[in-house]
Amino acid sequence: MNRSDLARALAQKTGSSIKQATEAVNALFGDSSGGGIISDSLSGGDSVGLVGFGTFSVKARAARTGRHPQTGAAINIPASKNVAFKAGSKIKGAVNG
Repeated sequence: MNRSDLARALAQKTGSSIKQATEAVNALFGDSSGGGIISDSLSGGDSVGLVGFGTFSVKARAARTGRHPQTGAAINIPASKNVAFKAGSKIKGAVNG
């Protein structure tokens, strides 16, 4: 399911127009004009928890030394932040049947 499929499904489920549903999806996830509610919260250092669905959070990865796969030379991999998602109980139950 892509963004437009999600907007169509949201419009059908809520009885709203596809335009309104697209605006809602873009507000939540962001679009080409900027970040959405979730990405803005994560970039601000907050986590986003949706009861039963799951929690989006930011995890810090420490700097480390890696190996270049072709030459075997040591390379420095800088520290970074990554988005993590932990599924909630309702979504786990839906997926696992």
